[in-house]
Amino acid sequence: MFRSAWNHSCWAGRGGFASLGGVKDGPDIARIGALVGDPARTHMLTALMGGVALTAGELAREAGVSAQTGSWHLAQLADGGLVRPRKQGRCVYYALAGEAVAELIEQLAGLAADAGHRRTRPGPRDPAMRRARVCYDHLAGELGVALLDGLVAGGVIEDRGGALSLTEPGHGFVRAFGVAETALTGGRRQVCKACLDWSERRSHLGGALGKALLERIYAEGWARRLPGGRVVAFNAPGLAAFGHAFGIAHLRSA
Repeated sequence: MFRSAWNHSCWAGRGGFASLGGVKDGPDIARIGALVGDPARTHMLTALMGGVALTAGELAREAGVSAQTGSWHLAQLADGGLVRPRKQGRCVYYALAGEAVAELIEQLAGLAADAGHRRTRPGPRDPAMRRARVCYDHLAGELGVALLDGLVAGGVIEDRGGALSLTEPGHGFVRAFGVAETALTGGRRQVCKACLDWSERRSHLGGALGKALLERIYAEGWARRLPGGRVVAFNAPGLAAFGHAFGIAHLRSA
């Protein structure tokens, strides 16, 4: 009798388990999952993780599909709120719709890596990507995690169970490093945000501060982003200065 009641409550009608109370309520996770789950769209979203807007043709090439098919995929992603088109002259450029989308892709990459799912066999770029890369507009990888660790250890950032905040002494530190207050408070974006790193399985620093610090690292000449990808390459003096500035000991050279 119990089994009969269970079967009736769970499978009545065409809804299956969805007929259980409350399951149909809330955000439509399935739609986001379907958008991200298509291989061509995954390639497009990953290509946009570098924070640079790309044209439909460039993204179609990244996905290995025709221009027409690529435009269809981009329309789906735009309609689903994952990418944002911007017309400039005769071209339409596409970028991720925001930091939350980049965070989602980063975390899915970590889940896929943990589960052993890889699209390609590891290649020469993998060590460099794991070492330091752009995640949307902030530093990720081994050095990104080390940066956050150094800021927390130095009292610049307070970490309360993954909730990050800039301390009072931290405000003075970032000003001395050349970060303007307006860069942190000029928008609705969080100042500090923990972003789970797919390769390190720990958090690196996102948010407005993460972006501002990476821009200053570039401006200081410590590192540069390699063309055509997301890898951030530090030069030897820059790596030493990076470690000294953020209290990171025992940094190995690349």
